[in-house]
Amino acid sequence: MHKMSLGEVLAIGLMMFSIFFGAGNLIFPPALGQAAGDHTLVAMLGFLTTGVGLPLLGIAAIALQGGKYIEFIRRVTHPAFATGVLVILYLTIGPLFAMPRTGAVSFEIGIRPFLSADSVGVGQFIYTAAFFGLSYYLARNPSQLIDRVGKLLTPALLFFLVVLFAKSFITPLGDVLEATGNYITTPYAQGFQDGYQTMDLLASIAIGTLVVSTVRMRGYESNRELGRICLYAGLISTVLMSMVYGSLAYLGATSASVLGHSANGGQLLAAAVGILFGSAGNAMLAAIIALACLTTCVGITSGAAWFFNKLLRNRISYERLLAFSLLFSFLASNVGLTQIIALAVPFLVLIYPIVIVLVVLSMFESWIGTHYLVYRYAAYATLAFAVVDALNAAGFRSEALNALLAQYLPFYSITMGWLVPALIGAIVGWFVSSLQDRMEPAE
Repeated sequence: MHKMSLGEVLAIGLMMFSIFFGAGNLIFPPALGQAAGDHTLVAMLGFLTTGVGLPLLGIAAIALQGGKYIEFIRRVTHPAFATGVLVILYLTIGPLFAMPRTGAVSFEIGIRPFLSADSVGVGQFIYTAAFFGLSYYLARNPSQLIDRVGKLLTPALLFFLVVLFAKSFITPLGDVLEATGNYITTPYAQGFQDGYQTMDLLASIAIGTLVVSTVRMRGYESNRELGRICLYAGLISTVLMSMVYGSLAYLGATSASVLGHSANGGQLLAAAVGILFGSAGNAMLAAIIALACLTTCVGITSGAAWFFNKLLRNRISYERLLAFSLLFSFLASNVGLTQIIALAVPFLVLIYPIVIVLVVLSMFESWIGTHYLVYRYAAYATLAFAVVDALNAAGFRSEALNALLAQYLPFYSITMGWLVPALIGAIVGWFVSSLQDRMEPAE
């Protein structure tokens, strides 16, 4: 079997970048830069730790498993637990939340400014129908994703981004102001938390698995070769993401003296582009947003349909699952998106810590060996405290319990109370596994 060429690996890396890089990734960094001001560099280091570092760990974990990371999760945890985690993960980054957001956000930022108030409803219906219809066409044949996304859409997206960033560096909007809020005293920690909003660690499981599946369809079967391709493509993707995030943060940092503090990153970006490029700015932003959202939607809908097709053992075809998820996303992007987002937040708070723990522990697989209780005890301990955080996010708060945990559990106040229990669970799992090995009779 011949090795994949550098050009093909680059195309896969570009595809991976474009799938990762959605509308949310465009919005969060400029908002951080505007709020962090003269502390933007330190805050961005924190943001890159979670917004880029953790996704790269996720990709590395998939590479180490030769693309079989889902099977790895099922092997080291209880099958029912693993299935539940993966179902929540794929629903959250798929039709439940992320997919509807791609259509709705790309319309709100890129198209709505061109419409009158009385034509917004019809315009959104037409735009999202076209958006999700095109997503279905591009995602219907996963084996062609590299050609369609990596070689066509991503270069167009990067072209628009380069033009935007070059202009923002050559003619900055204004001066960088002092930091505000938590960025004054704890810029790194605040940036670290902001990076969670990208959801890219969750997406890395789906995207990495999709990449491996796509590469397999092109005739590459060696686990070692698949892992190498996945890791190299991940490095290309995360380097590009870091450059884009840094540029967007700089754009935001130089905007506060001109725009004041915007309500959100979308408004900030739209206003900044309008100033930098005049009347043509909104058109360029519409192109950037549409491409970013389209490539993300294509990738995550393919990954979700592939997962549920395998979970249901081909009882429902990939194409039909693709159509169902895109139809649901189309409807959700037009009505009830706010309610869907509110519903998804508790799921994010629940699932994110578990994925972090499993990904980090998988980096030490060669040392952990067959001591699977390390994974299980750590994951179960994480789940217990993630459930509490999820209930809080859903509005079911117990003030007495929260006060008790905040007093005695490190990092609980910043929604990371699961961290120490996960570490203790891993240590206990190691000792219990070692004790069981010693108690087993020798053959």
